[in-house]
Amino acid sequence: MPMMLNALLTTEQMYKADALTIASGIAGYDLMENAGVAVYRAITERWQPRPCVVLCGPGNNGGDGFVVARVLAAAGWPVRLALLGDLASLSGDAAVAAKAWTGDIEPLSTKLLEAGPLVIDALFGAGLSRPLSGVVSEIISSINQQDLDCVAIDVPSGVDGNSGQLLGSAPRCRLTVSFFRAKPAHYLMPARDYLGALVIADIGIAAAVLDQIGPTTFVNDPVFWAAAFPQPDTAAHKFQRGHLLVAGGEEMTGAARLAARAGRRVGAGLVTIAASPETWPIYAADSPGHMVKETATVEAYEKLLGDERITALVIGPGFGRDQRTRQWVLSALASKKPIVLDADGLSAFAGDPGQLLDRLHGDCVLTPHEGEFARLFDGAGSKLEKARTAAIRTGACILLKGPDTVIAEPSGRAFINRTGTAYLATAGSGDVLAGLIGGLLAQGMAPFEAASAACWMHGIAAERFGPGLIAEDIPEIIPNITKTIIKMSSAKG
Repeated sequence: MPMMLNALLTTEQMYKADALTIASGIAGYDLMENAGVAVYRAITERWQPRPCVVLCGPGNNGGDGFVVARVLAAAGWPVRLALLGDLASLSGDAAVAAKAWTGDIEPLSTKLLEAGPLVIDALFGAGLSRPLSGVVSEIISSINQQDLDCVAIDVPSGVDGNSGQLLGSAPRCRLTVSFFRAKPAHYLMPARDYLGALVIADIGIAAAVLDQIGPTTFVNDPVFWAAAFPQPDTAAHKFQRGHLLVAGGEEMTGAARLAARAGRRVGAGLVTIAASPETWPIYAADSPGHMVKETATVEAYEKLLGDERITALVIGPGFGRDQRTRQWVLSALASKKPIVLDADGLSAFAGDPGQLLDRLHGDCVLTPHEGEFARLFDGAGSKLEKARTAAIRTGACILLKGPDTVIAEPSGRAFINRTGTAYLATAGSGDVLAGLIGGLLAQGMAPFEAASAACWMHGIAAERFGPGLIAEDIPEIIPNITKTIIKMSSAKG
């Protein structure tokens, strides 16, 4: 299935993929040989022959390095190889690979780097569980201080393959070559900044092993949700395209206006802003397409929620962190309508998170950044683990924002988003994201799919615009991105 191309495997799942492949009759050394040749090809596609140093560790990652060294040397590259530990301590396929290497084997030392070689990091793979130390740490520091060209096999040494966290330090690489499927660390920060270009190579593991592994983490991609993306039919009228209700704050009025515009641009047939009498003129003057309803009290808001034509809610952007916010959020949750809870709609419950979390339901999408998340949930584990645990705990969809946004659903499935640029770090961009999700919910898209689609589109908009992006620009780019998604859906149909 195409979606399985986007599967991300933990280190344990990758070990199982290797084991299943070997059990099917393919020798483990053949996989190692294929891996080494794949690294060689990736290197020679990017660099001309030059002096290089292959740093080998005591496990199979080091075995891959022995293969790379042998193949590079056979192709005429000047190669030096250094080993961490004793040759006699190598076992299994790594020992076979070392035996096939006929060159010298040197001890690890920073002196290997004095001539500025291309460095191939085959010290440790994704399964490393302890901080780097000693000569390995010194070598990695020297690589980074000299800004040497470095190629990592699997992940840069010092990266936890599951969490993306650094175990002390890691080399900043120009290229990382991994095998069969990517790992969470390839898309999670801070590891992602250490990879350079990422190549996932085929080494002979059949995709069928994924059926037995059952991955639950994927790279966010339209292949998962393009077919469900809402499209109006010929006879549709505005109410059939969904009616989004956005709660308007009293001080930061721009936040709700940005969310409302995003909701309309992504296809909601109507968007209403619920505003206090004092702010009603501000909202009413903003955009002729927004409807604005004067809503002075929580009772008035509850009456508005009773309108069956309203199909989704956004509450939180610019709304304030007081008792009024808590009352409005709890009333919104009690309506059982699909809802996006963002920003102040989350932080208002920092002193009593259970008051919010115990009232969430399956049509909720929470969109915290790391700080907001920490006010509501325990912070143990990786970003991926935190989002997944929170989704399972609450029964809601959790979109944990950042350059490596994670979207998790109560079933345990999670996506890591790879679209976007640093230019999204601008005031109001999160409000736009909330509005995009709300607009898709209003049109009947399921919460996890709506959050995933909106996040992907939000990032693509930033990529297309580039430098100078401000939040107001994002909704205006959304229609062309929608066209792209519809074409994808039509092509599959």
